[in-house]
Amino acid sequence: MLLVIIAAAAFLSTFLGGLLALKLRDQLHLILGFSAGAVIGVAFFDLLPEAINFGQRFHTPSAILACTALGFLCYLVLDRILSFHGESAPRGPIAAAVLCIHSLLDGVAIGLAFQASREVGIVVAIAVLTHDFSDGINTMSIVLKNGGDRARAFHWLLVDAVAPVMGVASTFLFTLPGEGFGIALALFAGFFLYIGASDLIPESYHAHPKFLTTAMTLAGAAVLYLAITLIG
Repeated sequence: MLLVIIAAAAFLSTFLGGLLALKLRDQLHLILGFSAGAVIGVAFFDLLPEAINFGQRFHTPSAILACTALGFLCYLVLDRILSFHGESAPRGPIAAAVLCIHSLLDGVAIGLAFQASREVGIVVAIAVLTHDFSDGINTMSIVLKNGGDRARAFHWLLVDAVAPVMGVASTFLFTLPGEGFGIALALFAGFFLYIGASDLIPESYHAHPKFLTTAMTLAGAAVLYLAITLIG
């Protein structure tokens, strides 16, 4: 039941983010900055420690950290391949499709985290919900910025909002073995680090290089640290 509620919240978070993109364009850098801090915070403060905790019976800490690096680099390669093939296609739809893939993987991360434990699942869900909000903002903004009309932008926003729900649902079809949890969490830590450091932080700071933007990123990381500490 909790997963169903979280999946619905992911849909609403993405969709509301897209609607907000039409209303508060001058403040989006602050929202993106906070989201960047939250995503990076969950990677450092929750996913990596839990990956080592779950994986230490089967893998060395160095192997777990290598998987985090692998996750980061694989996400980088996927992002660059999609961008490369999108150079000859309309930039707006290709960029929106990449964001939808991000959202799908976010949903998978939530489902697998709940397979590990309820506590890990809740923390990952918090980070994903803030990230999905920024995904909705980015989806709407990128389509409109590249010549798409509002109808097309809403179409992609709807696809992006459904993507994390599908990702969560997919994890009902399989269960990771015990030795796979540490590896999976480490890979997702790498994914989140890439999204935060290579996507959200530059996007938030590029148009508004102000101290407040950086402060919001630090606040996002601090909020996730407190949430993780309180959850236990």
